[in-house]
Amino acid sequence: MRVVALVPGGIGEQILFFPTLDDLKRLYPNAQIDVAVEPRAKAAYRVCKSVGDILPFDFKDRNSLADWGNFIGALRDREYDVAIYLGQQKAIALLLWLTGIPTRVGYKDAGAIFLTATVPLKTGQYAAYMYHDLLKGLDSNLPCPEITINVPASDIAWSENEQKRLGINESGYILIHGGSSQITEPRGFEKIYPLEKWRQIVQNIQQRQPNLPVVIVKEAEDEQFADSLSESCPGIKVTSPKDPGKLAATIAAANLLICTDSPALQLAVAVKTYTIALFGLTDPDKLLPKSDRFFALRSPSKNIADISPQTVLDRVWG
Repeated sequence: MRVVALVPGGIGEQILFFPTLDDLKRLYPNAQIDVAVEPRAKAAYRVCKSVGDILPFDFKDRNSLADWGNFIGALRDREYDVAIYLGQQKAIALLLWLTGIPTRVGYKDAGAIFLTATVPLKTGQYAAYMYHDLLKGLDSNLPCPEITINVPASDIAWSENEQKRLGINESGYILIHGGSSQITEPRGFEKIYPLEKWRQIVQNIQQRQPNLPVVIVKEAEDEQFADSLSESCPGIKVTSPKDPGKLAATIAAANLLICTDSPALQLAVAVKTYTIALFGLTDPDKLLPKSDRFFALRSPSKNIADISPQTVLDRVWG
């Protein structure tokens, strides 16, 4: 048996879909489960335990007829028995119909005429639950499990060596993921917390706990942010994980993560690291499960820049 899931979105969306993939593997333990994802999200599957092959397809791109034809051909050639579609584009539902896949599951608003089973789209709930609802189209009533990931041993070893390089001992560290990121989809200003406010938070932590290292994640698009913060906060440590596996291992070893809405947040949920997440427009109830390990600070004005450093520090020390 072969199953394919079409999962638009970035790395964060993929991680939120992992519980559904894990339950698909429980429903069909002998099945080959593949995913079709945008190229920017492919790296997420480095830490996924339930997926076989990854088919790149840019759902948001202006694909030519040849691109659509090649994608349909790729799905036909693999002779899938089941397809699950997370999006709402009627054109994708039509594409699935053209592939001849016998069982096609999606949301009711996503071209139901081309699907064999549909479920209501309940956007007001935690996104992992919303995605997991699609399994009801396969007559499954399994409860949605927690997000879990499978971090490669080489990535864990990389993180351990990185801690030694940074001179971090058994006291642990506070990790900050604060800028944009090459493994994050392009983000609006409402998701970026100002550098000056990060500086105030770091300096307060350094003053109150001088022996507790503060580590900042520096990635390709974070260079200016990370360099500016490290220059103004002597003693801050900088790490540069190159993929979600190494980032997950880095987060797992931290005492606390302070971050904005990004894939780092979903990785923290998976490895159960205590997290303070800053939100602007986004409703945190849709991205965080109910847990005393994950605390959301949402700006009343819906502008993340309006969250005061003292509000963050009250939560850190509280």
